Amino acid sequence: MTTSSNGRPESAVSSAASSGPDRSDMVAGILLMLVAAFFAWQSSGLRIGTTLRMGPGYFPAILSGLLFLLGLITTLKALRSPAGEPVGTIAWRGMIFILPAPVFFGLTVRGLGFVPALFFTSLIAAMASQRMKFHWALLLSVLVTLFSTLVFSYALGLPFRRFGPWLPL
Repeated sequence: MTTSSNGRPESAVSSAASSGPDRSDMVAGILLMLVAAFFAWQSSGLRIGTTLRMGPGYFPAILSGLLFLLGLITTLKALRSPAGEPVGTIAWRGMIFILPAPVFFGLTVRGLGFVPALFFTSLIAAMASQRMKFHWALLLSVLVTLFSTLVFSYALGLPFRRFGPWLPL
Protein backbone atom coordinates (compact mmCIF):
# COMPACT_ATOMS: atom_id res chain seq x y z
CA MET A 1 0.00 0.00 0.00
CA THR A 2 1.45 3.37 -0.98
CA THR A 3 1.13 6.58 0.94
CA SER A 4 0.12 9.99 -0.31
CA SER A 5 1.98 13.26 0.19
CA ASN A 6 0.08 13.88 3.43
CA GLY A 7 1.13 10.53 4.91
CA ARG A 8 -2.24 8.76 4.67
CA PRO A 9 -2.61 5.51 2.76
CA GLU A 10 -3.69 5.96 -0.87
CA SER A 11 -6.91 4.02 -0.31
CA ALA A 12 -7.99 6.46 2.42
CA VAL A 13 -7.23 9.44 0.19
CA SER A 14 -9.11 8.08 -2.78
CA SER A 15 -12.15 7.11 -0.70
CA ALA A 16 -12.28 10.56 0.91
CA ALA A 17 -12.06 12.25 -2.50
CA SER A 18 -14.80 10.10 -3.98
CA SER A 19 -17.32 10.56 -1.18
CA GLY A 20 -18.65 13.92 -2.40
CA PRO A 21 -18.37 17.53 -1.30
CA ASP A 22 -17.34 18.69 2.15
CA ARG A 23 -20.71 18.79 3.91
CA SER A 24 -19.71 21.05 6.80
CA ASP A 25 -18.37 23.75 4.46
CA MET A 26 -21.41 23.30 2.24
CA VAL A 27 -23.80 23.85 5.16
CA ALA A 28 -21.79 26.84 6.39
CA GLY A 29 -21.72 28.45 2.94
CA ILE A 30 -25.44 28.00 2.38
CA LEU A 31 -26.25 29.39 5.84
CA LEU A 32 -24.06 32.45 5.17
CA MET A 33 -25.86 33.07 1.87
CA LEU A 34 -29.27 32.69 3.54
CA VAL A 35 -28.39 35.14 6.31
CA ALA A 36 -27.05 37.61 3.72
CA ALA A 37 -30.21 37.30 1.65
CA PHE A 38 -32.38 37.86 4.74
CA PHE A 39 -30.54 41.06 5.72
CA ALA A 40 -30.51 42.31 2.13
CA TRP A 41 -34.27 41.75 1.98
CA GLN A 42 -34.79 43.51 5.32
CA SER A 43 -32.82 46.56 4.20
CA SER A 44 -34.26 46.66 0.65
CA GLY A 45 -36.66 49.46 1.52
CA LEU A 46 -33.88 51.78 2.65
CA ARG A 47 -32.30 54.36 0.37
CA ILE A 48 -28.79 53.22 -0.62
CA GLY A 49 -27.34 56.46 -1.96
CA THR A 50 -23.86 56.66 -3.42
CA THR A 51 -20.39 56.01 -2.08
CA LEU A 52 -19.90 59.72 -1.38
CA ARG A 53 -23.43 60.29 -0.04
CA MET A 54 -24.33 57.07 1.72
CA GLY A 55 -27.91 56.45 2.61
CA PRO A 56 -29.15 54.34 5.53
CA GLY A 57 -29.25 51.23 3.34
CA TYR A 58 -25.71 51.52 1.97
CA PHE A 59 -23.85 49.79 4.78
CA PRO A 60 -26.34 46.89 5.17
CA ALA A 61 -26.32 46.37 1.38
CA ILE A 62 -22.52 46.24 1.23
CA LEU A 63 -22.26 43.91 4.22
CA SER A 64 -24.99 41.64 2.85
CA GLY A 65 -23.21 41.47 -0.49
CA LEU A 66 -19.87 40.65 1.13
CA LEU A 67 -21.45 38.01 3.35
CA PHE A 68 -23.20 36.45 0.36
CA LEU A 69 -19.91 36.43 -1.57
CA LEU A 70 -18.16 34.76 1.37
CA GLY A 71 -20.90 32.13 1.51
CA LEU A 72 -20.65 31.55 -2.23
CA ILE A 73 -16.86 31.11 -2.03
CA THR A 74 -17.26 28.70 0.88
CA THR A 75 -19.90 26.69 -1.00
CA LEU A 76 -17.81 26.51 -4.18
CA LYS A 77 -14.78 25.46 -2.15
CA ALA A 78 -16.86 22.71 -0.57
CA LEU A 79 -17.87 21.42 -4.00
CA ARG A 80 -14.24 21.19 -5.14
CA SER A 81 -12.69 19.75 -1.99
CA PRO A 82 -12.97 16.17 -0.79
CA ALA A 83 -15.32 15.37 2.03
CA GLY A 84 -14.05 16.62 5.34
CA GLU A 85 -15.35 15.82 8.74
CA PRO A 86 -19.06 15.04 8.88
CA VAL A 87 -21.40 17.68 10.26
CA GLY A 88 -21.41 16.97 13.97
CA THR A 89 -23.90 17.57 16.69
CA ILE A 90 -25.12 21.06 17.43
CA ALA A 91 -23.19 22.81 20.21
CA TRP A 92 -26.22 23.58 22.33
CA ARG A 93 -24.23 24.79 25.33
CA GLY A 94 -22.50 27.40 23.18
CA MET A 95 -25.79 28.64 21.75
CA ILE A 96 -27.46 28.72 25.16
CA PHE A 97 -24.73 30.95 26.59
CA ILE A 98 -23.35 32.92 23.62
CA LEU A 99 -26.57 34.01 21.92
CA PRO A 100 -28.27 35.52 25.00
CA ALA A 101 -25.14 37.32 26.20
CA PRO A 102 -25.38 40.38 23.89
CA VAL A 103 -29.15 40.45 24.36
CA PHE A 104 -28.60 40.59 28.12
CA PHE A 105 -26.11 43.42 27.64
CA GLY A 106 -28.50 45.39 25.47
CA LEU A 107 -31.38 44.99 27.90
CA THR A 108 -29.42 45.86 31.05
CA VAL A 109 -26.74 48.39 30.09
CA ARG A 110 -29.00 51.41 30.74
CA GLY A 111 -30.36 50.10 34.02
CA LEU A 112 -27.27 48.44 35.50
CA GLY A 113 -24.70 50.61 33.78
CA PHE A 114 -21.74 49.67 31.61
CA VAL A 115 -19.55 48.01 34.24
CA PRO A 116 -22.00 45.50 35.76
CA ALA A 117 -23.73 44.78 32.43
CA LEU A 118 -20.40 44.02 30.76
CA PHE A 119 -19.23 41.92 33.71
CA PHE A 120 -22.32 39.70 33.66
CA THR A 121 -22.32 39.53 29.86
CA SER A 122 -18.71 38.33 29.89
CA LEU A 123 -19.50 35.83 32.62
CA ILE A 124 -22.47 34.42 30.68
CA ALA A 125 -20.45 34.13 27.46
CA ALA A 126 -17.47 32.55 29.24
CA MET A 127 -19.64 29.71 30.49
CA ALA A 128 -20.20 28.54 26.88
CA SER A 129 -17.08 26.40 27.08
CA GLN A 130 -17.35 23.12 28.94
CA ARG A 131 -13.69 23.43 29.89
CA MET A 132 -14.12 26.87 31.50
CA LYS A 133 -13.95 26.66 35.28
CA PHE A 134 -16.06 29.16 37.18
CA HIS A 135 -13.12 30.87 38.91
CA TRP A 136 -11.41 31.43 35.52
CA ALA A 137 -14.68 32.78 34.11
CA LEU A 138 -14.84 35.26 36.98
CA LEU A 139 -11.25 36.33 36.38
CA LEU A 140 -11.87 36.68 32.65
CA SER A 141 -14.98 38.78 33.29
CA VAL A 142 -13.12 41.07 35.68
CA LEU A 143 -10.27 41.55 33.18
CA VAL A 144 -12.59 42.20 30.22
CA THR A 145 -14.63 44.66 32.29
CA LEU A 146 -11.54 46.46 33.59
CA PHE A 147 -9.92 46.68 30.16
CA SER A 148 -13.12 47.83 28.44
CA THR A 149 -13.86 50.44 31.10
CA LEU A 150 -10.33 51.82 30.84
CA VAL A 151 -10.46 51.96 27.04
CA PHE A 152 -14.02 53.10 26.36
CA SER A 153 -14.73 55.24 29.40
CA TYR A 154 -11.38 56.76 30.30
CA ALA A 155 -9.20 56.65 27.17
CA LEU A 156 -11.92 57.37 24.61
CA GLY A 157 -14.15 59.35 26.96
CA LEU A 158 -17.39 57.84 25.68
CA PRO A 159 -20.40 59.34 27.46
CA PHE A 160 -22.10 56.44 29.20
CA ARG A 161 -22.90 55.70 32.81
CA ARG A 162 -20.53 53.27 34.46
CA PHE A 163 -23.19 52.33 37.03
CA GLY A 164 -26.87 52.74 36.29
CA PRO A 165 -29.96 53.77 38.24
CA TRP A 166 -30.87 50.17 39.17
CA LEU A 167 -27.90 50.01 41.52
CA PRO A 168 -27.94 51.91 44.82
CA LEU A 169 -24.38 53.26 44.54
